[in-house]
Amino acid sequence: MKFILAPDKYKGSLTGREFCETVARGIGKVFPNSEIIHRPLADGGDGTIDVVADYLNASKVSVHVKDPLFRKISTQYLLSEDKQTAFIEMSEASGYKLLQNSEMNCMDTTTLGTGEMILDALEKGAKNIVLGIGGSATNDGGMGMAKALGYSFLDVDGNELEPIGKNLSEVKKIQTDEVNPKVYDAKIQVACDVNNPFYGENGAAKIYGAQKGASAEEIALLDKGLESFAAVLKSTFDVDVQNIPGAGAAGGVGGGAVVFLNAELASGVDLVMELANFDQVLEGADWVITGEGQLDGQTFSGKTINGVVQAAKKHHVPIAAFCGSIDVSIKEMQEMGLGYAVSILNQIGNLENAKAKTVENLELASYNFAHLLKLGKG
Repeated sequence: MKFILAPDKYKGSLTGREFCETVARGIGKVFPNSEIIHRPLADGGDGTIDVVADYLNASKVSVHVKDPLFRKISTQYLLSEDKQTAFIEMSEASGYKLLQNSEMNCMDTTTLGTGEMILDALEKGAKNIVLGIGGSATNDGGMGMAKALGYSFLDVDGNELEPIGKNLSEVKKIQTDEVNPKVYDAKIQVACDVNNPFYGENGAAKIYGAQKGASAEEIALLDKGLESFAAVLKSTFDVDVQNIPGAGAAGGVGGGAVVFLNAELASGVDLVMELANFDQVLEGADWVITGEGQLDGQTFSGKTINGVVQAAKKHHVPIAAFCGSIDVSIKEMQEMGLGYAVSILNQIGNLENAKAKTVENLELASYNFAHLLKLGKG
């Protein structure tokens, strides 16, 4: 039999690679001669960089950039061995994980460091860039990212503005004459799993501003700033970012990337599956086994399991999900297309005990699943 193991991580207890190793042991005890292919996946958020390193045959490149508050930091991104493809996580330069709680306020933060990482990859020869935009601490519409690549943003008097959220409404003109030409030659894809518009009730500021430290008054200002900025983008580039699903992702970086980088917004898990040649390995498979910490309603919207299900369906391969916990109904499971789903928890206990027994429980669940398959073949 041929099994494809394609999980996300169990956050806080198991990496995708460890999931694959554990499930392979359980299956191997029943089907010792089976073909088991490991394809750990991610949805483009934090930690994706470690998943795609093998698929890109890539190494980590260190670079000095500015953090969300313009402080100099050292961070990393992935660059393939042939230097043609880079994978960059926005959170490594512009993420809230770089700030203390007391420093969080997206009125004052910038995506400049993300642009500096992109620039470094372009200067090193990258022609393809995949940008993960989860975990941002910013709401600058991608202005900082663009500034690093040569764009400049001017106020009504022609003065250059600092690329931060509270200056969005001050932008009256965008200069493009010093943009690095390598930007125009690269294929840039953005892992984007939300559909928020640039501004408005479901826009970047009103949905995500509070968790990035903005007050109600500041959120209103940021929203008006994004609307004003969108009008300048429209007059300068003839692109209406408000009509782009996902433009509001990462404080407007979704829309900014389309305009400034000519980027394509795509599902994060779809991009990772593309790097993993997932469609090819599905050929001839008997089962795909996926998993994550919790299977719930959010799994239906852009999460790794949903991406795996959609890919497997195209090849008519049944899907099993081994999860830490399951909070979906039978109807939801059927609608999702899962052939088998199980919580690996097998005794009552607290979260810490459950995490400590993750490997043991997952191996047992895998063994039981494989044994069930063997009985069915008997």
